[in-house]
Amino acid sequence: MPLSITRRSILQQAGAVAAFAAAGGALQNIAHAQATAGEDYWELVRRQFIFPETAVPMNCANLCPSFQSVADKVETLTRVVDYDVSFNNRAQFNETLKESRAKVAAQIGAAADEIALTRNTSEGNSIITNGLDFRPGDEIVIWDQNHVTNNEAWDIRAKRFGLKIVRVSVPKVPESDEQVVELFSKACSDRTKVLTFTEVSNVSGLKLPAKKLAAMARERGIHCHVDGAQSWGALVLDVHGMDCDSLAASAHKWFMGPKELGILYVRNGRAPQIWPNTIGYTGDIKVELDLQNALKFETLGQRDDAAVAALGETADLHAQIRPERVQARVTELASFLKAGLKDAGATLVTPENPALSGGVVVIEVPKDKQKTVVDTLYSKFGIAASTTGGLRLCPHIYNTRAHVQRAIDGVASMRELIKI
Repeated sequence: MPLSITRRSILQQAGAVAAFAAAGGALQNIAHAQATAGEDYWELVRRQFIFPETAVPMNCANLCPSFQSVADKVETLTRVVDYDVSFNNRAQFNETLKESRAKVAAQIGAAADEIALTRNTSEGNSIITNGLDFRPGDEIVIWDQNHVTNNEAWDIRAKRFGLKIVRVSVPKVPESDEQVVELFSKACSDRTKVLTFTEVSNVSGLKLPAKKLAAMARERGIHCHVDGAQSWGALVLDVHGMDCDSLAASAHKWFMGPKELGILYVRNGRAPQIWPNTIGYTGDIKVELDLQNALKFETLGQRDDAAVAALGETADLHAQIRPERVQARVTELASFLKAGLKDAGATLVTPENPALSGGVVVIEVPKDKQKTVVDTLYSKFGIAASTTGGLRLCPHIYNTRAHVQRAIDGVASMRELIKI
């Protein structure tokens, strides 16, 4: 007998996935444990992820695992779509895009119409790079520690249109926020149109004073774009408080959400001056005439409805754990890691002061030894790391102190290899 499924059962199946977290799964367990102190609470959080103890992720700067309930929702709703790809069935997802956008907007201090759901940080960065109008000779000030895709995108734009790129270097451990702001301020001129920087460097772990840099740019009429790839999901993020003009980030990093989704924040009033990169089908809506906010950057064509729906669930999980609690835990683990690595004989690239760093921790390792060190950490100690900047380790809320100690012990066992 052929399988028969009704619209009602489709909706019930989709609803059952959402109910998993709200009733019997991750959300309820975490909510009930809010009063639990110490490592017991974080052990519970760790159990919301399916990775084995033989492959512990500690490279959030590249990719994080999704919460299990988020991954389950993506899988189930993908099957819902594949079973019936009709407009009739997919109509149930019309509101999930709005709901997910509204939830992530609220968590980062933005209005819903200031957020476009993109594919990742690189796409968000490129919308700004390619969308602003320039004249030959205009200047773009960038941090030399920006993610390579961001800086290379500006290099390509400069080559095509005769722009001048000004790179700024800062001390390994800045003396003060004011020193950093002064270095960027001196790099700006009357021809500067954009200041763009990564709030937390993926190659050193250094955290820049984003709010103060944005204020300097605002005073000089310069568009301030922030790469928040290492901020969203790790730090308490308030884009209105930061007062930047735009910010891009990825859901697959510290936010621990579905893959191939990101956000682009564009402050209200700035979108009309930015051209969209992609124009998908919008029905009767004219992107340049009708959309004068961040939604004009979301006309990307067919979306992954399951992933978009799961983005909202990820936001719910962050709300249950609380962003300030996430940041405190990331800071705690990163500080524990830095102290242990230093005791193990490593030379830190990342500042020890938590005020100058996020969750990215980097130590010096000779170039020709980096792959050996990372491979050994994985094969013998079950810790997944990166060679970016030397040896990069990025602990998150799904990591326990025992995981971090294992990473420290692994580095200590290779003391001779990490000597510069």
